[in-house]
Amino acid sequence: MLRAAADLTRDISVARAGIYWPDMLASALLGYAALAAAILSTSALVSVIAGAVAAVALYRALLFIHELTHIHRTALPGFRAGWNLLVGIPLLTPSFMYEGVHTLHHAKTRYGTAEDPEYLPLALMKPWTLPVFLVSAILLPVGLLIRSALLVPLGVIVPPLRKLVWERASALAINPQFRRRAPEGEFARLVFWQELGASAWAIFLVTWSAFHGWRPLAIGLAVVSATAVLNQVRTLVAHLWENDGEVMTVTGQYLDSVNVPPPAMLTAIWAPVGLRYHALHHLLPSMPYHSLAEAHRRLRAHLGAGSTYDGANYPGLMPMIARLVKSSMGAR
Repeated sequence: MLRAAADLTRDISVARAGIYWPDMLASALLGYAALAAAILSTSALVSVIAGAVAAVALYRALLFIHELTHIHRTALPGFRAGWNLLVGIPLLTPSFMYEGVHTLHHAKTRYGTAEDPEYLPLALMKPWTLPVFLVSAILLPVGLLIRSALLVPLGVIVPPLRKLVWERASALAINPQFRRRAPEGEFARLVFWQELGASAWAIFLVTWSAFHGWRPLAIGLAVVSATAVLNQVRTLVAHLWENDGEVMTVTGQYLDSVNVPPPAMLTAIWAPVGLRYHALHHLLPSMPYHSLAEAHRRLRAHLGAGSTYDGANYPGLMPMIARLVKSSMGAR
């Protein structure tokens, strides 16, 4: 399956700037315009509708952070810096929070183990862990604001706090056992500038709100909370979450991952930027998001119905959530 995936997709494996830039820019522009409408409107209904549009659009813009972790650093000149300036820093999630973290999830000997920052055996855990998992996303924007406005600046003069914040609060991870290693070399320099930008922006937001009113910031936090919840729902169905910590075979890792391909409805909203093909992404981590649909079509045609590849394809969001809930209900 791996050989077929590589052989069948070589001609579509290059990231195309003509797709990445317009998609990211349009998503960000729509998101910020809708956010402005939500803040400026005097109608509660208009604010709610505009806020919902902003959440969906900014969610799509934010998920380009996933692409940044996989594309070669020379593939899209300026895209990383542009994304951080337009999306990552304004929303207090600069790319360093995922770069160097997400790739550990793809390490063949780490996937599904205690060393995987993005894995919890949710299907084997108590039922109450699922609502807690979702509720934690609601609080994420407030945590990010406190982190950048308060903890990072304090860490400059309190080294133990700086170490703690980096290890425990500087990665988009779901595994509470994960501890992040200190950055080195060129990456450490990138972290410095991204941290500086995020902290300066967070301090400005708090200071401006203290003098001019908290409503705009509160609406912004609510919108980002909605994007975080959307992402958490997507995370619930990105895998089957059935591994108990043992090292898995490559085939096992693939089958523990999930594709929700067409004709599943609404996947472009809750799993944008190619994430509806999450199992395929684990086969071909460097495949650009705009090529995954064609790669999926080729592999299904080549390998056929009932193949191992077919074993990771599922019909939709709700059946996967129902399966996860059922599994957790049966957990001891």
